[in-house]
Amino acid sequence: MTILLHGALGSAAQLETLQAQMPEGQEAVAINFPGHGGALNSDPFSMRLFADSVLKFMDEKNAVQADIFGYSMGGYVALWLAWKHFERVRSVTTYGTKLEWNPEVAAGMSRMFDPEKIEAKAPQLAESLAKTHGAEHWKTLCQNTAKFLHDLGNGLGLPPEAFGNIKCPVSIGLGDLDNVVTEAECRHAANAIPQGHFDILPGGKHLIEQVDAAQLARFVFQDR
Repeated sequence: MTILLHGALGSAAQLETLQAQMPEGQEAVAINFPGHGGALNSDPFSMRLFADSVLKFMDEKNAVQADIFGYSMGGYVALWLAWKHFERVRSVTTYGTKLEWNPEVAAGMSRMFDPEKIEAKAPQLAESLAKTHGAEHWKTLCQNTAKFLHDLGNGLGLPPEAFGNIKCPVSIGLGDLDNVVTEAECRHAANAIPQGHFDILPGGKHLIEQVDAAQLARFVFQDR
């Protein structure tokens, strides 16, 4: 089984195009993190909350191990799982995942999730978020995500030593047109992981909706 994890403010629907590219005879399942895409949640966002939701899904499916692909925030959760629950993760593939966190980075990222600014300056995005997460929930989701990113920047994410303790094969992918994640941070993480590998996807942007689906599928499912 391959589990597909979406990015911040995303949902399982974000990965349907990639899911459809799964090689015949193999299973790929996209899931919603708590508080996303209609999945109910009353707890503060945290790495443990998101990771536990993946483990719960695996337990429900009687899956002892899984290959995990994570886009953006989903990739960070996948790496956390590989660090904390190595016995459950067969391999990890990430795309567009921010790997270097500090207070300055978190502050800059958090400003992008201000729901009032989104509503005022990006009404189409606000409409899309309301449709995906519910008109009564999307602003809370933005606020919770901003707080979560602040926590990552203040030491509640992956510590530097975590990467060296990830035992499974890890492929870290980055589009060469990504304006959120740097090649340097991706290469640094890949080099720190014993079985880490870094790939550049030519023409790839940060938004997964703007990445060539066939190209991304070849990267994600290359070793399945």
